[in-house]
Amino acid sequence: MSRARIFVTICFLLNLAAVCSAQSETSTATCTLADDREVRVNFNSVTTKNDKPPNGKPWAPGGAPMLLFTTVELTLGGSTIPVGAYTVYPIPGKAWTLVVNKNVAPGSPYDEKQNIARSPMETDQIDQVQDSLEVAFAHVGSKCTLRIYFGKVASFADFTAK
Repeated sequence: MSRARIFVTICFLLNLAAVCSAQSETSTATCTLADDREVRVNFNSVTTKNDKPPNGKPWAPGGAPMLLFTTVELTLGGSTIPVGAYTVYPIPGKAWTLVVNKNVAPGSPYDEKQNIARSPMETDQIDQVQDSLEVAFAHVGSKCTLRIYFGKVASFADFTAK
């Protein structure tokens, strides 16, 4: 392993520890790619009873944004996401949008100027109500498709590894 890769891995783990310590009751969705490269999203577990996504505005489930950690360079909606830690905000609406933001400072408000990627999500209505937030990845080849289920909505966005 090269010294540069070791340095990036150490920085990634330090960021992960610092950001994770600021959140409580988190769940994790993970997508493992070739060579053990990984994409991970941490999110607050919320239910439809205690959290309502704001229509047309960035949603931070449980009052904190989702956190994206990647050990591989990704693309989302034509934008490049370097290795590192980021916040993720779904924007609910008739069709949902996914935003990746570089501000990971705990307690910081959403700042659109720090967005590094934005992509429409494929959004469908589902028959069975999902009472609690479910976030998962589907992995095919170099794609990690983020899946978000909440209430009667299912939304999907593709992260592609470079």
